[in-house]
Amino acid sequence: MGAGTGDFLNECLQKNWKAFGVEPSLKAREIAKSKNVVLEKDLASYANQKFDVITLWHVLEHVENLETYIQSLKKLLKKEGTLFVAVPNHKSFDAIYYGKFWAAYDVPRHLWHFSQTSIHKIFKHISIKVVQVIPMKFDSYYVSLLSEKYKKGKTNIFKSFWIGFLSNYRAKKSSEYSSLIYVLKNE
Repeated sequence: MGAGTGDFLNECLQKNWKAFGVEPSLKAREIAKSKNVVLEKDLASYANQKFDVITLWHVLEHVENLETYIQSLKKLLKKEGTLFVAVPNHKSFDAIYYGKFWAAYDVPRHLWHFSQTSIHKIFKHISIKVVQVIPMKFDSYYVSLLSEKYKKGKTNIFKSFWIGFLSNYRAKKSSEYSSLIYVLKNE
C-alpha cells in the first residue's frame, strides 16, 4: 500500500528487479500506469504470493485496521524476508517542539502515531523482529518547514532549518529522529 505514483517501483524495475505495488488512489495508479508501472488497489491482490522484501514508505500510519494489515504483511513475507517500514516518530524533538502543530500528526490522514517502543511491540506480537533502525535525517527539515507554517501561518525557512537541525542534533543521543526506517525480519 502506498506506492503513490510508482516512482520507487519504477526505479526497482529499471534495475531489472521483480517489483509489485499497491496504491489505493485511482488517480495515483493512473499516473503510475503512464510510467509503465502497474499497481494493484490493495494487498488482497497478492494473497497467494510470498515476497523477499516488502517496503512501506510512510504507509503504516494511514492503514485503517492496523492489526489485520500487519497480519497480512506477515503472510506475504517469506520466512527469510525483510520488511522495511518508514514512519514519523512522535517522540522526536521536532514533534515535541511543535506539539499540536507538528505536521507529521497529519490528522485525519494519519490514523496512527508510532514510537520505537510501539513499533517493536506491534511487530513482536506477530513474531517479526526489528533488527535495525535507520534515521531519516532530512525529514526533520521538511516536517519542521510544514510545522512552522501550521504554527505561525507563514513559512520561516531559517527557523524551520534550525528546529530540524536541533531535532537531528538531539537525536544523536536519544535516537529519536523525526522519521525512522525499521528493518524487520521474521523470528
